[in-house]
Amino acid sequence: MTHGGNIIEELTTDHREVEDLFGQIGATPSGQEERKRLIDEVTIELVRHSVAEEQYLYPAVREHVANGDAMADKELKDHSDVEKILKKLEGCSADDPQLDQLFLALKESVTRHVQDEEANLFPQLRTACSAQALDTLGEKVRTAKKMAPTRPHPSTPVTPPANKLLAPGAGLVDRARDFVTGRGKS
Repeated sequence: MTHGGNIIEELTTDHREVEDLFGQIGATPSGQEERKRLIDEVTIELVRHSVAEEQYLYPAVREHVANGDAMADKELKDHSDVEKILKKLEGCSADDPQLDQLFLALKESVTRHVQDEEANLFPQLRTACSAQALDTLGEKVRTAKKMAPTRPHPSTPVTPPANKLLAPGAGLVDRARDFVTGRGKS
């Protein structure tokens, strides 16, 4: 899938990639290492995506969209719920009986969140912001994803400025751990 474009196009591409990974996970039999590898891959993508949304999407929603504070707060709550599931999944082995149950909870939560963003938040943001502002936000999101953590950190701040200060450091540590363990390498 092609990344680029404005913030809505970039984040929508991420959504499709996560849906594709969910399909691959669902098609892989329980207990197989490949299933755990794919869950690690979806975790990496969801954490990077969430951090970028928290840094740029939700502040823009707060600033430009009517009732934006309430919308952003709801989305941040969704992220918190997903991150807690991801943290539990991180501790599961491929043959852990909880893995399948947690995966289904993750898929349901993420699917509901994506549908809400695409049906409600994105159209309102598109109406409220200029094309140039949306393009600039898209660039910022792509940059943030490159520096973002790759593992769930449920206790870290999710709002600026603290999240913008702490995420790159956590991302550096996560990427170093991933390099050493081979996590995220297909």
